[in-house]
Amino acid sequence: MLAKDSIFTSAPATDLIADTVVRHPAKPQTPYQVLQLLPKDATPEQQDSAIQSWFQPGEIHYSEQPDTLHLPGHDKGHNPREIHIPDYNKESFLADDSLFHPELAHEPFGVAGDPVPYNISNDNIISSLLLGCFVLTLLAFAISRNFVIPQIKNFFYIPRREDIKTPTSSEVIALIFFALQTCLLLAMAYFFYVKTYVAGTFVFEEEYLFIGLIFLIILAYTILKYPLYTLVNYTFFKEKNNGQWLYTMLILSAIEGALLFPAILFQSYFEAPTKNVVIYAILVLILVKILTFYKCFVIFFRKNGLFLQIFLYFCTLEIIPLLALWGGLGIITNALTINF
Repeated sequence: MLAKDSIFTSAPATDLIADTVVRHPAKPQTPYQVLQLLPKDATPEQQDSAIQSWFQPGEIHYSEQPDTLHLPGHDKGHNPREIHIPDYNKESFLADDSLFHPELAHEPFGVAGDPVPYNISNDNIISSLLLGCFVLTLLAFAISRNFVIPQIKNFFYIPRREDIKTPTSSEVIALIFFALQTCLLLAMAYFFYVKTYVAGTFVFEEEYLFIGLIFLIILAYTILKYPLYTLVNYTFFKEKNNGQWLYTMLILSAIEGALLFPAILFQSYFEAPTKNVVIYAILVLILVKILTFYKCFVIFFRKNGLFLQIFLYFCTLEIIPLLALWGGLGIITNALTINF
């Protein structure tokens, strides 16, 4: 009998191999296998993160080679990128109706209605302009009230030389703004007259363009009137009286604008009769001319005793330019209106 080797063990060879080889778990092939690796109390966020860590989506690359392994008796394989919608899915009962195809030109059905007539109260530009004039008028009056209010109170008072007050630069700017506002209000009053008694259509596409043109013409007339007065007055009268006359003209222009503003608002937003607005504007214009005639006499002709010369002076510098302005506006209006 041979003695047993002390190194010999009775364990099988398979157990030794199992003890020496480390087993690694296989990579999950499905999301279900990934979820099986997580604990039972894993939240949905943890499950989603685990799945995204195991599976990384990649771009699908389709084969460009034709499919030649189709079955006999069947059509060849088609490209999965090409999608064909059957014609019966496109067709419908109203498929040929032009209303369902805006890309095709078609004539509208029915009878064309009458266009909405122009109304200045619905014009955003004119409304904004009137609102801006109102706000700026309040600001200008707040700046120049220390000069305007005493001038209006003492308008019919014959001042002495030491009583004559000159406005500041800010007050002069406020008075100039009043003159610009008066030009705008006169242009709107003339526009109401043209719309009612002359013609309702113009060559302009927008109505306010006509108002803007009339405003520029009246503004040019007003600006040219001051150099004309200055040239004549500096030839025949003293410098101090000339300055007083220029300030008086600005005051009269501010008074004219203040009187016209309520009438324009009533016509624009309350649809007052145009005839009444035109008559009111004419009366305001006549009143301002009378006041101008009075101040002209007080400033220039009171001490000279020249009563008849004032009519020649006033007609030359006030009446004739005003009639020329009215004739020029009539010619321009006839050229810009469309008469059917």
